[in-house]
Amino acid sequence: MSTEALLTLAVLAGAVYLFVTEKLPVDVVAMLVLAGLLVLGLVSPAEALSGFSSEATITVAAMFILSAGLAHTGAVASLGRLLARVRRPWLFMLLLMVVIGPVSAFVNNTAAVAVLLPLVLAATSANGQSPSQVLIPMSYAAQMGGVCTLIGTSTNLLVNSIAKDLGHSGFQLFDFTPLGMITMGAGFVYLMAARRWLLPHHPPAPLTEAYGLGKYITELRVMSGSPLIGKSVAQSKLAQKHSVYVLELIRGEEKHWSPRAELLREGDVLLVRGDWEKLNELKDNAKLELEPEFKLQDTQFSGEDGEQAQVLLEAMVAPGSRFAGQTLQELDFHWHYNATVLAVHRRGEVLREKIKDVRLSIGDVLLLLVPKADLAVLRGNENLVILNEHDDARPERGKALLAIAIVASAITVAGVGLLPIVAAAILGGIALVATRCIGNDQAYQAVDWRVIVLLAGVIPLGIAMQKSGLAQGIADLALGGVGRFGPLAVLAAIYLLTAVLTEVMSNNAAAVLITPIAYSTALAMGVSPTPFLVAVAFAASTSFATPVGYQTNTMVYNAGNYRFSDFLRMGVPLNILFWVLAVIFIPRLFPF
Repeated sequence: MSTEALLTLAVLAGAVYLFVTEKLPVDVVAMLVLAGLLVLGLVSPAEALSGFSSEATITVAAMFILSAGLAHTGAVASLGRLLARVRRPWLFMLLLMVVIGPVSAFVNNTAAVAVLLPLVLAATSANGQSPSQVLIPMSYAAQMGGVCTLIGTSTNLLVNSIAKDLGHSGFQLFDFTPLGMITMGAGFVYLMAARRWLLPHHPPAPLTEAYGLGKYITELRVMSGSPLIGKSVAQSKLAQKHSVYVLELIRGEEKHWSPRAELLREGDVLLVRGDWEKLNELKDNAKLELEPEFKLQDTQFSGEDGEQAQVLLEAMVAPGSRFAGQTLQELDFHWHYNATVLAVHRRGEVLREKIKDVRLSIGDVLLLLVPKADLAVLRGNENLVILNEHDDARPERGKALLAIAIVASAITVAGVGLLPIVAAAILGGIALVATRCIGNDQAYQAVDWRVIVLLAGVIPLGIAMQKSGLAQGIADLALGGVGRFGPLAVLAAIYLLTAVLTEVMSNNAAAVLITPIAYSTALAMGVSPTPFLVAVAFAASTSFATPVGYQTNTMVYNAGNYRFSDFLRMGVPLNILFWVLAVIFIPRLFPF
């Protein structure tokens, strides 16, 4: 193996380690890979920057805008409202999959799930159904739909772009559709058949119970002679000295929300959060009276005081959110949104201590107390998905129909070959902005720039693997292992390897690593690389076995009150089913 191949292997190993361990954000890892390849001289500056001008990168950015146009005008949400009228659980689940699957073939699947998620939660609550019975199928169906077209997922576009760079002719818009329809149909049948035995039934708990707030929140009355009288909450430094946090000041019939600057008086009642030991210590030291048998109730925060009422709600950190990687203190969350974070829920655990210092991640769910009057501002924030409060306002129907017409036109023009996909997508995005289906600022916000940076950063790695001969060397090793059993066995091995990598690292990163190897393996065997490329695209875009393997899984993980084992139990058989179907039908639809 040449020196260049060994250096490329070292960069590859480092990238895999960082992608799997998540020690750094994936976009940062991608930039490190790009810089490493440049410093080591494994790619030229033009090759290193080629990812930013890649057809896949530009098309993905444009598709984010097309998806946002459908979301902002209510075109996708209107389908969710129709679904909410269905009362039978099995029929609701089936129709939900039938809707989100085809939609995800043309709309970014994470965007589709983000729009439908709060509507599905509201519908299951109204119907007395557990959300855990439908959210995993919704996530899986979105992934199944995404592989049905070239534009359904960024991974398909990425594989197509790398394949073109390697000398392949590339794929057309609907080349994946026959195989996608077969796998999606089989997946729907599996989910409907297995739902009774494999889907969990986790009833949603009231918010105060779900976050364990009852033993952490109580009322303390300021008594005569208390050293707190005449001081503000900020001056009293209750958080710093006693680890007790003031949520609200109640003075007679008045409620003062997060009253840091309010001077305390005798008789004031403080709604506080903290450990019981700390609360008792503060009570004794500051001459406060503990209100007997106080229990926080969800009803305390709704409706009776009109716009002055405080609403208890959950908001998820959305895919592409700029909040990811930042702390609440850095965001100055209360100042900007007039909301106080009571707790952070992450992957099955509730983070209560030093919440302001927790670095947020995609899929984190924040428990918020928000004045009812400020809900509209919070709903309009692109960085959050409100899970249990909904805007009653309906978008203009004409805008929704116009957005659908624009997106459908872009897809049709690309599908019949009148324009390349990238050109059709760009023109569609411009049309949405020009017709004011989406604002100019909203168009920029709609693009998940971390995905764009990830794509731009890892594409040069594929180039380096091919130039250095590393891809060919790995292909030769693969042929020595399973190659003697023929191309079908190699296809099965490539699909399985990609599927496993996708469960533990970014699906786009897995596709970049395996695509050059799959291509070189096919050439070494003297067969068409097309079926191997299709296997990589499908395996990298369908991650069912873990809640962290794909963004839609992460989104429904907390919302459905799932456990990690729920995804293993439901997803592993589905991954095996897709593997078997791929090995059977890929050679039939894309001959060797």
